[in-house]
Amino acid sequence: MADDRTTSESPARDPREKFVQLANKRVNKAIKDLRLVANLSNRSSYSYDEAQVRKIIRALKKEVDNVKARFTNDSDNGDDIFRL
Repeated sequence: MADDRTTSESPARDPREKFVQLANKRVNKAIKDLRLVANLSNRSSYSYDEAQVRKIIRALKKEVDNVKARFTNDSDNGDDIFRL
């Protein structure tokens, strides 16, 4: 029997194609999640202080810096969990 699987079904797809597919999915999810974090700025729905805002911003910047470092081979595992 011939193997008629298409490339989209094949687990051994091209690494570049896999990167593009996963990057599109993950970056769009990250952007969506960042917008949800931004929704927390609605003062009519939430109460927070400036120290909490700074902590959120600092944590997000740290993770963006970790992503940059990973892509430039200046790796940091970055397994920290954020807590207010």
